[in-house]
Amino acid sequence: MIDDSTTVSPEMTAHICATLDRVASGEGVRILFAAESGSRAWGFASPDSDYDVRFIYVHPRDWYLSIAEDRDVLERPLDRRLVDLSGWDLRKALRLFLKSNPAFYEWLTSPIVYFDNTTFAPAARALFERHADLDVLAHAYHSIASGQLSGGTGSEVKLKRYFYAIRPLLALQWINERQSLPPMNLQQLMSGVQLVADVRDAILHLLNRKQVTPELGKGPRIAILETWIGEGLDGLNPATRPHVRRAQSSALEDANALFARIAGL
Repeated sequence: MIDDSTTVSPEMTAHICATLDRVASGEGVRILFAAESGSRAWGFASPDSDYDVRFIYVHPRDWYLSIAEDRDVLERPLDRRLVDLSGWDLRKALRLFLKSNPAFYEWLTSPIVYFDNTTFAPAARALFERHADLDVLAHAYHSIASGQLSGGTGSEVKLKRYFYAIRPLLALQWINERQSLPPMNLQQLMSGVQLVADVRDAILHLLNRKQVTPELGKGPRIAILETWIGEGLDGLNPATRPHVRRAQSSALEDANALFARIAGL
């Protein structure tokens, strides 16, 4: 299996960092953390996959003292180098932490990091790992996996859609088997849960195809994966398998303390 999906060339990294600097300067914000999300960080990028750069930023102190709440998301359209930028303001990010938002934790644990001020991300990871509600995460991953393959017609389906069902389903399985927060990377998930050999082989075969094919396109449905995904969605349905909920009593207090420290309040 090719395993270079979590590498980005130095030249491309420099372009991404320069783009982040321009956004920060133009918007008058300070970037705290920036990382790759999407197929490159998930471990199943194609040669022509976009760079899904996600970041957390903070405004100057006085921005948070207004009674008006301005836009708390920064986005830039896909550029000529296939870089797609999207960022959350610090306050928005911490509000999503309080909801155990899986995307926030995945950004913080991405294997591809473009910038880290070494203050925010370690503290935010620790908060998420201390307070995350596994039941909320399980419902989120089940919802993401559901319906990913329903758009195909007849015997064909967009093959890359399998990965958008496989990865969250493996994350859900990780939560069920290990009662802990799952990694975002597909290969790490596969190595940490129980998979029968033929399902593992089918995933690896499809992964090898995707990593060397610019546009995977449509193809015949893969029966063994269809069966495994269907059985997993039914058998791991969090509506019938409640998970251990973690104590939330100090989550808001901890989030407020981190917000005040980072924003200088």
